[in-house]
Amino acid sequence: MKRLFAMFMALALTALVPLSAQASGGHDLNGAELSILWVVPFVCMLLSIAIGPLAVPHFWHHHFGKVALFWGLAFLVPCAMVFGLQLAVYQFVHVLFMEYVPFIILLFALFTIAGGVRLKGQLVGTPVVNAGLLALGTILASWMGTTGAAMLLIRPLLRANEHRKYRMHIVIFFIFLVANIGGSLTPLGDPPLFLGFLKGVSFFWTTVHLFCKTVLLSVILLGIFFLLDTFLFSKEGKPKPATQSNEKLGLDGKVNLLLLIGVVISVLMSGIWKPESGFEIYGTHIELQNAARDVILLALAGASLALTTKECRKLNNFTWEPILEVAKLFIGIFISMIPAIAILRAGTDGALAGVINMVFHEGQPVNAMFFWLTGILSSFLDNAPTYLVFFNTAGGDAVHLMTDWTETLSAISAGAVFMGAVTYIGNAPNFMVRSIAEDQGVKMPSFFGYMLWSVGILFPCFALITYLFFM
Repeated sequence: MKRLFAMFMALALTALVPLSAQASGGHDLNGAELSILWVVPFVCMLLSIAIGPLAVPHFWHHHFGKVALFWGLAFLVPCAMVFGLQLAVYQFVHVLFMEYVPFIILLFALFTIAGGVRLKGQLVGTPVVNAGLLALGTILASWMGTTGAAMLLIRPLLRANEHRKYRMHIVIFFIFLVANIGGSLTPLGDPPLFLGFLKGVSFFWTTVHLFCKTVLLSVILLGIFFLLDTFLFSKEGKPKPATQSNEKLGLDGKVNLLLLIGVVISVLMSGIWKPESGFEIYGTHIELQNAARDVILLALAGASLALTTKECRKLNNFTWEPILEVAKLFIGIFISMIPAIAILRAGTDGALAGVINMVFHEGQPVNAMFFWLTGILSSFLDNAPTYLVFFNTAGGDAVHLMTDWTETLSAISAGAVFMGAVTYIGNAPNFMVRSIAEDQGVKMPSFFGYMLWSVGILFPCFALITYLFFM
């Protein structure tokens, strides 16, 4: 509880700090000046996540936060030596307040609030029930965000299957569908689409133009899941829970559903309300609407803690370990990722110019390449800035893209959202779902083990989507 209180206060102070901070000078990192070697700390960060839990599990469990910090410093220290301390501090402050803090505050709020909603009674995890929960989550994801839908449904799904021997595949398909693909139909669903909305893409444009692609992909994956789960359920002998609950089906902590709506409204507000004012920290401009959103989110999380009984959270198997793990690991990911994003933003002037040049042929967009390159890079980098890079590479004019280059914008949008499912770090809720599942006793695959599942199952589906829509 002390660690939770310290984390909550740190987030609150971080959200409020810009109000009194003094602006300072700073310069952005020019990706055109960076060689591909600057990406080494980020690659090592990913390898640490992939190999550490397997090779040195005891060390990793107790020191993964220090490992993440080390790889973050492995970029910042050389950056200060080569480009100057001022630029290195600016990069750290910028990624801290513009990316990491909003990211972790949103996750913290959704984790806290959704963790206060408990499904009363007993759902039994049969293939039909599991497929139904996955389908429900897929539908909800576009309207309350992939993170919100994932945090709301992962615990009921795990509890329904706690008597099952084989559970890993259920969580993997949950990540595929609820934490990623389901968020493709509105700007509320996933951060890349929200960025597109801020750039002028109509709210329901993705609903119309990604609908068939999303439905086809979801139906295929739900079908594969149902067949696999049916086979494993039969292999287990169609088990039933050891104890039967007499509690009627219902919801405990219903006030948290209102607080979840508040989260959605506050995020939408930050994209629509433009007061054109703010403040600076060391050259990083913090917009007033974003700071207001973060404070509101923390207030909503605080309200959830105050209004939800401890018994409700206890019965919901709620602990703080997953959010603490994500907070520690992702500070290292966000910092070490800085040069990779900078190189990508440099476009044809950067070390990845060969990749950027692949999306055009004789002046015309190659939609299949837009889909795959946006997607693959989104799988390892933050999918929101990756979407923005390829959005700008395609011209950056929302009206032109929505009318003349419809399938190009569809390819960029689908790639950024769909392929966030390829790795644990491809989208915000992926790692959180994994952490919650492991916290409740589900043995999840390693980083590369998960990719064997995702590449083996998703890539053939993506190839079909490419053939039908982007060729």
